Amino acid sequence: MIKSVLIFNQLGKPRLLKFYTQLDTHTQQQILRSIHAQISKRPDTLCNFVENTQSLDNSNTRIIYRHYATLYFVFVTDLSESELGILDLIQVFVESLDRVFENVCELDLIFHFDEVHYV
Repeated sequence: MIKSVLIFNQLGKPRLLKFYTQLDTHTQQQILRSIHAQISKRPDTLCNFVENTQSLDNSNTRIIYRHYATLYFVFVTDLSESELGILDLIQVFVESLDRVFENVCELDLIFHFDEVHYV
């Protein structure tokens, strides 16, 4: 099950936050900061999966992410989801944004957030 979808830049500024469980804003910000701290310091040569993270209350979570230019596309899932399936989902999502915005960039996500939520 997908628990959340996060898109943030290299500085940790959120561009899209979608949580599928009820969390208050403070907890969401803590999760974002913790995930950014874990992912941003990882070299590009490591895999795109992080398991059993301390950032979330539940230890049965997995962070699956891709880094495109200045943006991190992150899916937080439980252990039953396929890592390669989620990576493919991220790729399809980015390709869909490319079709909508014709070579998507960070500014498209900022100024057209309603269309990003629609996609």
